[in-house]
Amino acid sequence: MILPKIRVLRSHGTQYIPDLDAVELTSEFQGRPELTDTEDHAALERAAALCPTGALTAAPFALDLGRCLFCGECARRAPRNIRFTNDYRLGSPTRRGLVLRPGMERVPFDERAVRSDVRRFFRQSLQLREVCAGGDGSVEMELNATGNVNFDLGRFGIGFTASPRHADGVAVSGPVTAAMAEALAICWEAVAEPKLLIACGTEACSGGLFAESRAIDRRFFQEHHVDLWLPGAPMHPMVFIDGIRTLLGHKKRD
Repeated sequence: MILPKIRVLRSHGTQYIPDLDAVELTSEFQGRPELTDTEDHAALERAAALCPTGALTAAPFALDLGRCLFCGECARRAPRNIRFTNDYRLGSPTRRGLVLRPGMERVPFDERAVRSDVRRFFRQSLQLREVCAGGDGSVEMELNATGNVNFDLGRFGIGFTASPRHADGVAVSGPVTAAMAEALAICWEAVAEPKLLIACGTEACSGGLFAESRAIDRRFFQEHHVDLWLPGAPMHPMVFIDGIRTLLGHKKRD
């Protein structure tokens, strides 16, 4: 009975990624966009008018990753102005850091915006309580994947716990519906100080497609400081891994 299982394991090959800092995603992955200012303003304006979340603006020319669905339609409409790369280093400790403009070669990570408590208390060990605040399950699946055999985020002492009483912080996914607003607040209050807050995915960063819906209540993000903003629809596991490790000081963004 053991031989068939050995054959299956051999056919799968090596899934474990030994060096997460050296990961390069497939060229098909749509990560950080590069913006180039050209004279073709008409195409850019058409692309901006098409954006369902208002992430892209033509004047001034900017793209807000916190609103972006990474659908790539703007790059197809204005290819001279917008090109999506496979760069997954998208996390920022500030919301304004997610707004890209022409000439920016990376998403900036402002080290000055990182609270001293974050690295003092959580650099060696961090347990998070994940709250799906009205999400569709896609970001949650990607967060689950961070602990699988491929990425093994637990090797850095980072993981997820079922109870906020055992957590060091909260990772929020989803736009925060009115039905989940109170539950999210209760969960946050149950986590002992000091604690950190992470917004996972475009819906958590801005509300995404549902930002203007009457069913959304985003007062939680207005009342609490967010330590890390992670865009994506859904957010790739490497976006979370790179963002959280940079926040904890395990690595620096070149």
